[in-house]
Amino acid sequence: MDRIAAPALAAAGPEKLIARQDSTVAIVAFVGLAAALVLLFPFPPILDYPNHYARIWLLSGGIGEQPFPEIYAVDWNRTFTNVGIDLLATWLGPLVGADRLARALLFLAIVLPPLGAICLHRTLFGGRHHWQTAMLSLSWCATMIGGFINFQVGLGMALAFACVDLRLQGKNPALVFAWRLAAALLLTVMHLFSLGFYMAIVCGLEFSWRIDIVRSKAGLLRLAGRLALALGACVLPLLALYLRAPALPNAGGNGLALAWNDGVVLIVMNLLSAITTYVPTVDVVLVLPLMLICTRAARAGDIRMHAGLAVAAGGLLLLSCVSPRHMLGTGWISWRFPIMTALVAMAMVCPFANLERRQALLLALIINLAVFGRTGWIGWNWWLAQKDVAAVETVLKMVPSGAAVLPLEHDSETVSGFAYSSRYFFMREETFWHLPTLAVPFSHAFVPTLFTAKGKQPLSVLPPWSEITVPEGNLLSIGVLSCPAMMQEYKGFTPYLSDWRSRFDFILVANADLSDRYVGTFMPAGLTLIEDAGFAKLYAIDKAIPAEPPSIPTGCAGAS
Repeated sequence: MDRIAAPALAAAGPEKLIARQDSTVAIVAFVGLAAALVLLFPFPPILDYPNHYARIWLLSGGIGEQPFPEIYAVDWNRTFTNVGIDLLATWLGPLVGADRLARALLFLAIVLPPLGAICLHRTLFGGRHHWQTAMLSLSWCATMIGGFINFQVGLGMALAFACVDLRLQGKNPALVFAWRLAAALLLTVMHLFSLGFYMAIVCGLEFSWRIDIVRSKAGLLRLAGRLALALGACVLPLLALYLRAPALPNAGGNGLALAWNDGVVLIVMNLLSAITTYVPTVDVVLVLPLMLICTRAARAGDIRMHAGLAVAAGGLLLLSCVSPRHMLGTGWISWRFPIMTALVAMAMVCPFANLERRQALLLALIINLAVFGRTGWIGWNWWLAQKDVAAVETVLKMVPSGAAVLPLEHDSETVSGFAYSSRYFFMREETFWHLPTLAVPFSHAFVPTLFTAKGKQPLSVLPPWSEITVPEGNLLSIGVLSCPAMMQEYKGFTPYLSDWRSRFDFILVANADLSDRYVGTFMPAGLTLIEDAGFAKLYAIDKAIPAEPPSIPTGCAGAS
């Protein structure tokens, strides 16, 4: 392996001994702490996780329990990618149980990306440098708090596969090609973006430590040939699966459905998604010391870098700036590239590899305080959220099996301070949007917002339930029930709102302890409060239409 030689130890002088760095204890401690958090908090404030949990429960055997055989069906021909956790739920769920499997997958989504980056760093630079501990901070990012579990696990797999790829360089080309075919197939099934990430890393590794290979025509041709073989091996499984797939995401929808980060502020915010969680200012403060370590090492000349991976990181950074925010029915596409960029950027450098014992201890102290301080901040937010989860569980006990539950929310004004930080993350996305989907495993009830998107999930909804469901949905304000303008605005893409009074049995309101920005706490006539648990409220729906014309709250004027 071609490596940049470390600075001569003699440069430090005969009386200065270079300390041996070892990040193993910190890494093991972090993995243990992450496992403890997952065990202590069954439903942390992670946006998509409850929805994934409900689907995992169904695929693990719950779909055979009443009333679900008449509501859901499993069709593996609906998609060819983004199904890693669905396959595991089908294969392992009946053996280990849905709850254990869901928690294990959440744990892997947290730890695999940084562990993959650490593995790649050790393969490149050798040794157990303290900088590897700093990579653990990338466990916490917008895509993790967003609950993109397939994506997160796929990132870790891509980095681990890249380590194998690096060790196979220079071996039999047929063996390398076969390995890349197998790796690409697994990554395509797990998540399409993880395959793209793997391809970017492999291309960076093909550039090797120095890019002076491009200075000669022969070297450039050899590099082009290797890149073509690498990309060809990665694309073949994708092409094969695509040709037999009946649909892409948003099939039959409104075209590409593009939305962009079309401003400097939005682009900067998007780049910060690589490090931000519940309160961005806290995350920036806790990550800043790690950034300063690199800048200080660069000024001191004690930093080594893999030039090829720097090219890959530059390409991923460019994609972070120019990729759409939403496309093909998939949200927050642009969030995916900043965390990829950050993982490659941290794996490609080795700052302060040559330090005296006292300096090495100081470096380890700074890094550990930043990483474990940030993890403690995450744990505090997870602890805060448990009362909200308990409230949802309380009201779900009042829902009978086979009922249809309409989930809504109090859409509150922007919250300042830390009082409710666990309910929001990054660009004020709400972490509790999918908590009502727990009605599926906990109450054996129907909820219209369970993930069933064609092209992304194998789960489908049977008629007549399909008439009041959406493939992916978020919570709407309770104002939609009282404000004609809001109803008109939303019912086109939320068909479950049409004739909601006759099609649903209960309304579950989340975030109910805060006032709705449009209608306060106003609810239309014909609803009976069954359970008030603070954060969550449950109303029974009177199927009869009220004789009196519905009153319209004052706040409806600005609702649209």
